[in-house]
Amino acid sequence: MFNNKNRYRQFCQTEPSIPIFSKDWWLDAVCGKDNWNVVIVEKGDKIVATMPYYIRTKIGRKLMVQPLLTQTLGPWIRPSQAKYAKQLAEQKDLMFALIEQLPKYDYFAQNFHYSITNWLPFYWKGFQQTTRYTYVIDDLTDMDLVWKGTQENIRTDIRKARNRFNIRVKINLDIEKFLAINELTFKRQGMTLPYSSKLVKHLDEACQFNNARIMFFAEDEKGQIHAAIYIVWDNNSAYYLMGGGHPELRNSGATSLLMWEAIQFATTVTKKFDFEGSMIESVERFFRGFGARQVPYFTVSNMSRRMAPLHYGHRLMGSFRKIIC
Repeated sequence: MFNNKNRYRQFCQTEPSIPIFSKDWWLDAVCGKDNWNVVIVEKGDKIVATMPYYIRTKIGRKLMVQPLLTQTLGPWIRPSQAKYAKQLAEQKDLMFALIEQLPKYDYFAQNFHYSITNWLPFYWKGFQQTTRYTYVIDDLTDMDLVWKGTQENIRTDIRKARNRFNIRVKINLDIEKFLAINELTFKRQGMTLPYSSKLVKHLDEACQFNNARIMFFAEDEKGQIHAAIYIVWDNNSAYYLMGGGHPELRNSGATSLLMWEAIQFATTVTKKFDFEGSMIESVERFFRGFGARQVPYFTVSNMSRRMAPLHYGHRLMGSFRKIIC
């Protein structure tokens, strides 16, 4: 049977503007092949709009939420050459058509890619929105200009890592080494990893197969790993996905050095670099230091009436937060 998912798989092979987080192979890796689907709008034999979604069932509720390690989902709308007013009308019709095809759910929450700047049709259908921010270097063609836009404290850290601590940058060491340094960052904050090592390894295999990831490690002369970062990319952008640093070696400037190496690498495979943002003040300050532009994106949500008591019930609030985070 040729269903929406099969149609979408073919479409992902030919449409370069689909973000990596909405690619079929990515969704297979982070959701499981049977736990995601997609709604599609076609005109003639041409796909003009899509919206993949991930479904979880928890405490008897159907949740259409963001998969782990997945920055964005949301609608994809084919670019239009029409006049601006006509484009908005087209977006309204296409988004309405996507919403109407969604299966019944108790709770919906997706991060829309920042290229989606119009969520108004979702508002008209009863959805809510929270604005979040990422940081993006829009043009990687002139690295001298990118370097000039980097704040002096970041440049100082990069030089310190190279010259004082003699940090050597290595790529694609074992995924277990990455997970070890990644976990240390969460332990330092009294937290556990928000994802399993099994999930990361599964995603890593998919990224390797699709030639869409690189890991950078900062190692000193003693063989100690100071920091590590994990980068993925598609035709339009590279994305900082995960990272970590050794809590006792945090002052070496290694993370700044790795980020700079990653940005330079990104010039060879794509057009932009997306730090994937953070609403945490200290992390935002670090990303901003690379001269990246602050870019808003939307978290769009909705819930059924039977979900409301669970959402507001103090006894179950902790469980609910674990579900949607």
